[in-house]
Amino acid sequence: MSTRIPVIVLGGTGYVAGEVLRLVLGHPQFELAGVMSDSQPGEAVGKAFPHLAAALGGVVFESQAAITQRIASLPRSAVFSAAPHGVSAALIDTLLQAAEAAGTQPRVVDISADYRYSSADAYAAVYKHAHGAPARIAQFTCAVPEHLAHASTPHVAHPGCFATATLLASVPLLTLDLVEPRLFVSGVTGSTGSGRKPVDGTHHPTRHSDLYSYNALAHRHVPEITACAAAASGVHADFAFVPHSGPFARGIHVTVQATLKRPLTGEEVLVKLREYYARAPFVRVDKSAPRVKDVASSNYAHLGAAADGRSVAVMCAIDNLNKGAAGGAVQWMNRLFGLAETTGLTAPAPGWT
Repeated sequence: MSTRIPVIVLGGTGYVAGEVLRLVLGHPQFELAGVMSDSQPGEAVGKAFPHLAAALGGVVFESQAAITQRIASLPRSAVFSAAPHGVSAALIDTLLQAAEAAGTQPRVVDISADYRYSSADAYAAVYKHAHGAPARIAQFTCAVPEHLAHASTPHVAHPGCFATATLLASVPLLTLDLVEPRLFVSGVTGSTGSGRKPVDGTHHPTRHSDLYSYNALAHRHVPEITACAAAASGVHADFAFVPHSGPFARGIHVTVQATLKRPLTGEEVLVKLREYYARAPFVRVDKSAPRVKDVASSNYAHLGAAADGRSVAVMCAIDNLNKGAAGGAVQWMNRLFGLAETTGLTAPAPGWT
């Protein structure tokens, strides 16, 4: 493409927004055109993200009014929403209304949970409050990029980080009819998954050298995982999910276990996973155990598997902020603008993080 695509980032002060900014600043076809934060308008974005300050230059946070005007003035734009759950839906709706009135065409990837569900009732059942823009839900598709070649809607909702890892591990098992539709998931996430605002669960002295579960069998990602798995595989499965807080900042490791419908060895499962993800440039299937350090800060996912003829375990490691959020969102935005989905995302994990 001869001209760069202007990018707007909403909810610009959190960890996910910072990761979106990092990826956009290094993207060959995207150009940062505005960062919205109603709580810090006029403040330097580099003050919130010192590691990005040199690349950001004098970019400052802008108000919703200023960003609305910007989107309405741009013939096309890429809008990433990293606004909080419960806020993103109405914010996006307001911006899209202004764009529609002006005849401009932004494409939106929402990284919050607000457009991940197929109905306002399904959303309200999980988040215990009304959806902010029910009429807009039909304009969003929710899927992991590897499980849907093309979105049939103008906008996309990216699944959550735990959901992304779980779906990458489980959808092939269901699609290929390898397992009974009852899956058991154990996942461990880094502290950045809980957001930037300090709470007991993310306070470093609490998590350091420790490991503990939370919201066992009652995590809010389960309905999202169930719905996305059904959409991707055509199978309605039950997921029993136990999340854990890990003593590290970035990354997610999940183990998905299920009962095989027919005897398979671990190597046979690996072959089937490799075939399923043969055209997925960010998924690596290997007999070695996936390690968080091998993917942290990257958009890559590593899968491994073991089987004993009766049961199968598929392990998946991803970075929660990148593949599980910002990177997956950029991957979708690349597709929405007709770019190769790998554009700006092929940097390997740094290792030794």
